[in-house]
Amino acid sequence: MYIAFGLILFFALAVVIQLCRVQFVQGKKWKAMAVSLSAQYQTVEAARGNIFSSDGSLLATSVPEYELHMDMLAGGIAVDSVFNDNVDILAANLSAMYGDRSARDYSRVLRAARNEGSRYQLLRRKVTYQELKKIREFPIFKSRKTKNCLIVIQQNRRIRPFRSLAARTIGYKNENVNNAVGLEGAYSSYINGESGRRLMQRIPGGTWMPVNDDEEIAAKEGADIISTINVNYQEIAQAALLRQLDSSAADHGCVVLMEVATGEVRAIANFTRTKEGTYEEKMNYAISNAIDPGSTFKLASYMTMLDQHKLDTSTIINAEGGRYKFPKGPTITDTEHDNYEMSVKRAFEESSNVAAAKLVFSNYKDNPWQFINKLYSYHLNEKLKLQIHGEGQPVIKNPSNRSWNKNYTLPEMAYGYEMNLTPLQMLAFYNSVANNGKLIAPIFVKEIRRMGNTIEQFQARVITEKVCSDVTLGKVRGMLEGVVLNGTGKNVIKNKLYSVAGKTGTAQVANGTKGYKDKKYQASFCGYFPADHPKYSMIVVINNPTRGAYLAAKVAGPVFRAVADRVYANDMEINQSPPANIVGNTTMPKVKQGNMKALKQVYSKLGVKQLYASANARGNGIDTSNGIPFEEVKYKEGTVPGVTGMGLSDALYVLGNAGYKVTVRGSGVVTTQSVTGGSSIPRGSRITIELQ
Repeated sequence: MYIAFGLILFFALAVVIQLCRVQFVQGKKWKAMAVSLSAQYQTVEAARGNIFSSDGSLLATSVPEYELHMDMLAGGIAVDSVFNDNVDILAANLSAMYGDRSARDYSRVLRAARNEGSRYQLLRRKVTYQELKKIREFPIFKSRKTKNCLIVIQQNRRIRPFRSLAARTIGYKNENVNNAVGLEGAYSSYINGESGRRLMQRIPGGTWMPVNDDEEIAAKEGADIISTINVNYQEIAQAALLRQLDSSAADHGCVVLMEVATGEVRAIANFTRTKEGTYEEKMNYAISNAIDPGSTFKLASYMTMLDQHKLDTSTIINAEGGRYKFPKGPTITDTEHDNYEMSVKRAFEESSNVAAAKLVFSNYKDNPWQFINKLYSYHLNEKLKLQIHGEGQPVIKNPSNRSWNKNYTLPEMAYGYEMNLTPLQMLAFYNSVANNGKLIAPIFVKEIRRMGNTIEQFQARVITEKVCSDVTLGKVRGMLEGVVLNGTGKNVIKNKLYSVAGKTGTAQVANGTKGYKDKKYQASFCGYFPADHPKYSMIVVINNPTRGAYLAAKVAGPVFRAVADRVYANDMEINQSPPANIVGNTTMPKVKQGNMKALKQVYSKLGVKQLYASANARGNGIDTSNGIPFEEVKYKEGTVPGVTGMGLSDALYVLGNAGYKVTVRGSGVVTTQSVTGGSSIPRGSRITIELQ
């Protein structure tokens, strides 16, 4: 008995000691844990910043979306009579607004939640701001006493007003994806803003509900991104690319349009064929797809040989009828099989693979590093360090690589094989020719703004000031123009209204482990326009056309032509002729009499001087190098104004102010009026005017 009593006393003492330990020694720890289990601060996501196009159009934005809950035991409706008087009205209003349930069903759900004592009953998810405004006007939420029973949780939903327009370039934010996508991912630190905090309380059922209506720390909206994309040009590029992809039943394709001087990408479109045969933007091929570029690379090969004085545009080369077997090396063929002796310029225009391979191999077989180092000076082996992540790694082989073959590699490289380049890397190189030799990295974002104020601006990074000498630059420009005027691009890309310079490229691409056996081709065209004063450069790449032609001029050429035509027609600054100066004894433009203030303003913008002279010359007189005469229309009170020579709007204004009714016949300029100007007739009389 003593032992049993002692044990009981011992355990009682241990319990008292443990209670004291929990209360005084570990008290702070357990109190903090209790608070964290019942109440805690939770993050409130900030509204993300907007992404704008270069012309101010909204490409991506966040719109508020609300989740509505109801506290069934809130003070305003704690009394059963108040709740019962309002619940059926609320149910009828919700049913009328959404129509997903009957009023009786809504009432039954709300009454059941009331009986269960729910403090956080879900009413509706994904409620728009306009819907929320209407719901706040429902009787039970409108009253000052009962409105506190509505709990509103704001969320932000990301939308793109133009939907698929430049979708992959704009990108998206996804917590489940580690790799940043597009501008949304690359500039998330600016766009995301600063999150706020709100005190939340845990209620039965494991649900968290806000303690207060307001956030403890308000969230700060993200900054706005001003992109370089032009909405109109983007739409033009996408439409042209989609048409050609569908016509050719190709696997995928891309188009990039860039301003020559600034490096700002005005349009970038990428489409992939789905299993259903439609096309979607799934991958940014222009940035990431580094493969053999094909004949567009010949520009780099010929530029290198010209700049190192290995040849001239007039140098004669034998293309061997379009087929040539290198000793111990590859057999190279041309698309056209009637190329024999021709000049270097003509070989470039006709895109002769044999000519390019023979020229490069003969000049550099004993010193391949001389050729490779020159290519490296163009920075073709380096990434462009774009503002968007995911750029493909360029590869330009050199003799130290294990895969280098002294008999094969050089001739293959001459016309764009044995290497990897992305379309955008190739475009940047062509752009340097249009930009007087200055190589710049393309940009997609030109400005970041917060609250309307610019906080950061971006300009294209200059990679090198001069890729080659001015003499070489002039020669390769002439060769690029010759491709469109006389070579492979003359039947599709040539345009009488403006000049184009560029190069076609038809490359056979490998198909995984099958290599080149499947005969898959890539068609591309890279160039710039107008050739005489370039403003835009562009590349078009279409992979594996399976229907119709596969040659670049017939597959990529139509896309380039369609985009260039529309851009040329829409850009009012492009190809503008200098203003004409009016000289003596030149007939001035015909004008209508009437509002001289407006007329003078128009003439001022046109650079036409005023001349205060007699009215006999009027607005159709002769400029005597002093200007053109003007005279205000004047009439005596109570007499009919003379409106001959006026337009309709001015004639109606003058006669109406004078108090006369007017009948109009014809259109154009007033030639006659039924009552001569200066005549006295009663006010309110009708006057007929004829216009021609």
